Amino acid sequence: MNVPKILLVTAAFATSIAVPIAEARKNTTRLSCAQAQNLVDSRGAIVLSTGRNTYDRFVANRSFCPIGDYTEPAYVRTRNRNSCNIGYTCTVDNPWEKWGK
Repeated sequence: MNVPKILLVTAAFATSIAVPIAEARKNTTRLSCAQAQNLVDSRGAIVLSTGRNTYDRFVANRSFCPIGDYTEPAYVRTRNRNSCNIGYTCTVDNPWEKWGK
């Protein structure tokens, strides 16, 4: 076997074993509401898929947001609920301005 073929075979093998090692982003539609809530609570901040081509970053509380950001309750579809409050998302919008002071 010549060197280019060895490199090609080695690269193909490395790719085939690396793909299963990488964990895909968890999808809320495949988790129960409690599982999704526990993930956010245990990690503090996590990016979760919310559908086939959608995702968002969810946080357990404001301390996981950039300084100056606010939290907004996050509701997602889960395996057992159409609307599950799994924590919060960070936003630059002041919620008090939305609802009046």
